[in-house]
Amino acid sequence: MTDVENDSGNSTARSSSSQSREEDEPGRIWRSLKALLFGNTDDNSLRAQIEEVIDDHESDTEGYPNGNPDVSSLELEMLRNMLHFSEHRVDDIAVPRADIIAIEESSAFEDFVDIFSEHGHSRIPVYRENLDNIIGMIHIKDIFAIVAKGGPFPDDIAPFLRQPRFVPESMGVLDLLAEMRATRTHLAIIFDEYNGTEGLVTIEDIVEEITGEIEDEHDDEPVPLLVQLDDGIWEADARAELDDVGDTIDPALEEIDEDVDTIGGLSFVLAGHIPTVGERLEHPSGWILEITEADDRRVTRLRLHPPVGDESK
Repeated sequence: MTDVENDSGNSTARSSSSQSREEDEPGRIWRSLKALLFGNTDDNSLRAQIEEVIDDHESDTEGYPNGNPDVSSLELEMLRNMLHFSEHRVDDIAVPRADIIAIEESSAFEDFVDIFSEHGHSRIPVYRENLDNIIGMIHIKDIFAIVAKGGPFPDDIAPFLRQPRFVPESMGVLDLLAEMRATRTHLAIIFDEYNGTEGLVTIEDIVEEITGEIEDEHDDEPVPLLVQLDDGIWEADARAELDDVGDTIDPALEEIDEDVDTIGGLSFVLAGHIPTVGERLEHPSGWILEITEADDRRVTRLRLHPPVGDESK
């Protein structure tokens, strides 16, 4: 290439580069002005970029009656769940304490057989005296092996106990998954700041954060936690989250100073004790919480009556 050709090429390149800068100048000025007025709101993280791609693919899927042939809607949903997987803590997905199925260590062997038969779980926590003192878990394989051989049934369950993981409620779900994989443990007991049992998490609970609910033949049909009746009255399962109660029924029901998550917990706060069946508790908003099912340890169902003169809730 001659010097003339080289100079000509460089001149062309400089001209092209200069033109590109000129064309980009309005955009650069606008981005600077927007950042000055509103702050830099662009999220350039890899996570945000991937989520943007997922959003684009979801919009593309609308043009296909059977979904995008490249990536299905289910795959897109799972990808989105994985992006936010690390944001969850174990107490976000834990089975709450009130729903834990457990058995006392001194129970007869027949009781261990019965509890597995009744609930269909593969692992059951074993406690000593109360649920805050879980000493291990028992696996259905160990129970079945003894039953299948026809006995004799052991008087002491201790030799068959296995150790779950014991983790704080603030632990990240991703960290728990890594720990459970490393220790080949499928059940974790969650404890609170006072070392009391807060709940439990299984491998299935963690996987469902990515895949969605996994039902098997032992799972009951899902029952709605909130059911509207006549005259603005609602039936509520005590496990219903206050956020959901607020969204579905009335945001005023969420307004409580104490740290409670469920409508059952709200009834404890309002009563100042374990409420009994038939007890009616008044919320500051005017709603009445009537206890319809309870035992000596917890409330299980409630009926919510709207404020007087307001049956439209």
